Formats: sequence, structure tokens, C-alpha cells
Amino acid sequence: MTDAGSPTLTAERGPSPRTVAVLGAVAVLAVALDQLVKELSTNGLNTGEPVRILGGLVYLSLWRNSGAAWSVGAGHTWVFPLIAIAVCGWIGWMALRLRSTPWAVALGLVLGGTLGNLLDRLFRDPGPFRGHVVDMISVFGPDAQYFPVFNVADSCLFAGVVLAVLLELTGRPRTAPAVRNSSAT
Repeated sequence: MTDAGSPTLTAERGPSPRTVAVLGAVAVLAVALDQLVKELSTNGLNTGEPVRILGGLVYLSLWRNSGAAWSVGAGHTWVFPLIAIAVCGWIGWMALRLRSTPWAVALGLVLGGTLGNLLDRLFRDPGPFRGHVVDMISVFGPDAQYFPVFNVADSCLFAGVVLAVLLELTGRPRTAPAVRNSSAT
């Protein structure tokens, strides 16, 4: 019980419509850009014929990856869609409490990257839950000489995770902090 004149701490419950909209917009933009670049790559690049750009800093090389980075787990392609579905579910659960715009951006990037690659796993050859992800960006050399070939979805995932780690390390809350309420009820 509080005194009639003493302040109380309250916290807003539920998501902020603005942060949920930011999360959704970032995710939609990430998926759209990823799918556009994959479409352009599958129509304009040939496997085994890398295109050198930026003086050789970046090569565009068409790859179809059944695994993760460096084709790790290629024999277990069906696992990746299940992990992606779990990540999407966790982000949906987080969105129910989300009140931070920076966290909305981070989670939107992770969601967009996850969905971009999940679409490949579900709808590309050789079939549902076994589909190969289209990758096309190779850095420092052609054909994954120094670093795995990746795509826009992978870049979004990486950027979202790095942002989330930075937000966590700097103590940025995902939900609204408690607010002092000086009125007694």
C-alpha cells in the first residue's frame, strides 16, 4: 500500500504500435531487397563465372548453398528451416513486449534475414525444407577463397545480431522502463 502523496512506479504494458511498425517495415524491406537481389542474380549471373567489382574487393558469384556458411551442415538442410521458424516465433513473442525503436530495428533485420533465407529453403530446388539458399557476394576473392559467399539476408542477419549485441551491452531495454507516477490511485 502506498501513501496518498507518494509516487509509484508503473510500467507500460504491451508493445508500442510504432516499434512494431518499425520492426515490420525493416523486416519487409530486408526480405524485398534480398529477394530482388536473388532474382537478379539467378537471372544475370552464371555459376562458375564470377564478376569482379570494386577493383576485386567484391566478386558476384552465383552459388546455391544447401548448408550454412562454408556449406556447414549441407547434409542436414531440413534443420535450417526449423531453426528459422523458431527464430521467427521468438521475434514474434518479443514483439508482444517491444517498446524500443533501436531494438525494433535490430529484430527487424534479424527477422528479415531469417525470412529471406527461409523462403529459399521452402520454395527453391530441390524442394520444401531442402531448398538451397542463393548466395552471390564474395569478398576479397572469387568463390569463397577467403570468406563465405553470402547474400543480402545474411548481411541483414549479421547487422541485426551485431546491433542487438551492442544494445544489450549498453543496457538498452527492449521494453519501456518503469515510469514514476506521482498521482495516487
